[in-house]
Amino acid sequence: METTPPLRLSVLDQSPVRPGATPRQAILETVQLAQLADRLGYTRFWVSEHHNTQFLAGTTPEVLIAHLAGQTERIRVGSGGVMLPHYSALKVAENFRMLETLFPGRIDMGIGRAPGSDRFTAHVLNPGNQFSDEEFAEQLMDLKAYLFDEEVPDTVHAKVKAMPQAPTVPEPWLLSSSGQSGLFAAHLGMAFSFAQFINPNSGPKLMQLYRDRFQPSAFFQQPTANVAVFVLCADTEQKANELRAAMELQMLRIEQNRRGPFPTYEEARDYPYTDEERGRLAYNRGRILSGTPEQLHRQLTELARSYQVEEIVVVTITADFEDRLRSYQLLAEAFELALVAATV
Repeated sequence: METTPPLRLSVLDQSPVRPGATPRQAILETVQLAQLADRLGYTRFWVSEHHNTQFLAGTTPEVLIAHLAGQTERIRVGSGGVMLPHYSALKVAENFRMLETLFPGRIDMGIGRAPGSDRFTAHVLNPGNQFSDEEFAEQLMDLKAYLFDEEVPDTVHAKVKAMPQAPTVPEPWLLSSSGQSGLFAAHLGMAFSFAQFINPNSGPKLMQLYRDRFQPSAFFQQPTANVAVFVLCADTEQKANELRAAMELQMLRIEQNRRGPFPTYEEARDYPYTDEERGRLAYNRGRILSGTPEQLHRQLTELARSYQVEEIVVVTITADFEDRLRSYQLLAEAFELALVAATV
């Protein structure tokens, strides 16, 4: 009888700066969370890239990855993701080759193309960046060539190699909230991660398109994918609803470009929502799953089934760090992650 593989869970952490905390505290909390995820049996721990915001401290994932990998033992560590249009493909390849040399078999190279900031900041990071499909596709092909030391006649790859050379390469993932990068991932034989925490629509359809178009490569012989979603788990349904209310208000503030400290439940409870704002709350509900461990076990299992994936990346942000830790702990227990990790 065919059995369904156990669902694997991973973490995407954005190093949020809590109300009253400092960026240093946010980074130290990311380290603490990575160590907890390592002990609990999560599969991977990704860190994000954001710029010019006071309330997300993660600006340089490749630097943070090096520290996190040194502070953990088993878990894969990677970027969710490096925004490739800001940089040269050679430099990204060198950064991740160095990480793979230091921590062989544990590094994920998650690549994105979004600004990770406002467009003005993106321009300052790379004044020549046009965010075009053609430029991004060319960068991806260059990145692949650098990672595998391809010697392509009449190109820079005949003369320039990414160092240091190593017997293994980081695992490459393309991240997307629209699907175009899924087509790039399929063409290049890379793994694909869909960001439902950004876009709650069309994810399963875009995931199937990736599978249908997938071409085997030196990276992967079979389509490899996961889906990322906001998750808020608590001991009681009431507590989970409170965490969700605060998250929904924060999403609304970001959409309205009113960035500030992450709100408390009391702020969300007392906020005077307009009818238009309530419409946005309804739309954003597809980006968040919340509840008790039992409820989330069912919801996440159904989500994985709809995407036909065996791994979900969990994004959790709360005003209180202990609530964040507790959410990940409860999920790990509900899915028996430690037991699953021990059998891999």
